[in-house]
Amino acid sequence: MPADAGPAARSHRRGAQTAVPCLFLRGGTSRGPFFDERALPADVPTRDAVLLAALGSPDERQIDGLGGAHPLTSKVGIVRPGERPGVDVEWTFGQVQPGGSTVDTTANCGNMLAAVLPFAVETGMVVPDADRTTARVLTRNTGMVAEITVRTPAGPDGTRHVEYAGDARIDGVPGTAAPVEIGFLDTAGSVAGSLLPTGNTRDTVDVPGLGAVDVTLIDNGQPLVVVQAARLGSTGYEDPAEIDADAELRAKVEALRLVCGRAMGLGDVEAKNYPKMTLVAPPRHGGDLSTRSLIPRVAHRSIGVLAAVTAATACVLEGSVAREVAAEVRGTEPTVSVEHPSGEFSVTLGLDPAEPGRVLRSGLLRTARLLMSGEVLVPAALWNPAAEERSA
Repeated sequence: MPADAGPAARSHRRGAQTAVPCLFLRGGTSRGPFFDERALPADVPTRDAVLLAALGSPDERQIDGLGGAHPLTSKVGIVRPGERPGVDVEWTFGQVQPGGSTVDTTANCGNMLAAVLPFAVETGMVVPDADRTTARVLTRNTGMVAEITVRTPAGPDGTRHVEYAGDARIDGVPGTAAPVEIGFLDTAGSVAGSLLPTGNTRDTVDVPGLGAVDVTLIDNGQPLVVVQAARLGSTGYEDPAEIDADAELRAKVEALRLVCGRAMGLGDVEAKNYPKMTLVAPPRHGGDLSTRSLIPRVAHRSIGVLAAVTAATACVLEGSVAREVAAEVRGTEPTVSVEHPSGEFSVTLGLDPAEPGRVLRSGLLRTARLLMSGEVLVPAALWNPAAEERSA
């Protein structure tokens, strides 16, 4: 472990277990433990074994760990100081499925991203010197860079801390909190290589048991399959529990996902957490588009940050299946209101006036809160850092 990691960031033996320092944070509508990368094993298989044990997977209930038995609450953040020019903080997002035995670090999570700068300030990676602290954060999974701003007022002793209380409200999270402002600088093709992996705003794919299905295959921060809900026999307004209980609908969605994954150049996606699936319908509550998302086989209680950005982007593309059912979106800096089961998510897009449909930037607001600070204990049989030091 590098010397500059500091005593507070060190993992150590505690009896028959290893104690790993972590902060447990909510970011947007997700939550999970965040770790200083320097406190984790450098060897990736050992690191992943530690993370799985910390969350309690592969048990579906995650009863022996910190996971919440749902994909939204089975996530991990791994953070380190920035090592590239122009980057203050780098992080790796890890998705763990409650019943799975792998840590997927190939995708993004815009909700957990909202907690990265608070973690960096709490752990001293970023030292605030004003009432607002802005940092450039690199998502190492995909190379995406975002500018994030949090409030850092000075306390009575003059020390600045992250402010978590405030008046900002986001649907899917109870109460209010301080805003976390996120500006995505260039998210097109984050995983699939380009905004429209097939080069088309609309594709017709042949799906076993469904026949020809019109879709928009798009990646503006999240590989997404956008399909009109009615085409799959859905209204697009179901409660997430109804979708989870509808085995026939979920089978259709998964069959479509497997075909579209290959069409997007992602290969066999059966064991992957992407592309995500978004069923769209006309808005009902004053927004611009109604959505129901699957991530990828369980219905999202709201919608992911980058899925919202990508769905909003589909609304401004001529010929897309989203634009066909969406309210009319105009201007070069439109704010698109994406309706979801818990409310709505507003995304402001900066469009290139010279190239219609090209998104230069996207901005949104999230909230975050520190829930717990301490150590998570995992069996020392998985990883004993003291033994590593003795053998070094």
